[in-house]
Amino acid sequence: MPLERLALVAWVLGRERAADLLGGLGEGSAERATDHLRRLASLPSAQRQAKVAVEFGERADAAERLRQVMAEVPPLLRREILRRLPPYHRSLFPSERVEALPQEVPPALGALAERLIREATR
Repeated sequence: MPLERLALVAWVLGRERAADLLGGLGEGSAERATDHLRRLASLPSAQRQAKVAVEFGERADAAERLRQVMAEVPPLLRREILRRLPPYHRSLFPSERVEALPQEVPPALGALAERLIREATR
């Protein structure tokens, strides 16, 4: 497995422990994998998620799972999820509009929206 992909797996599965997980590789490989890990950690969350989706693919039933999540969440969370979805997933909800929320979204709501998207698609 290429070291960049290994670093991505370590990030996805172990975040806080990712560097320790990669430390078990041989000396040169561990250094290069840790460099990849640093680059991954510096990316915005959306770019990391896109990288994971490209490398490991998306669930075959991602569209259905997203529809189910959107049907079950309250309106404020639904708007935040829709706002954070990439355009190709937003097209699943043609009747919904991405709109600015009247107030700043609490960080926990944004984190929850991100997590629900991640869980539905991977």
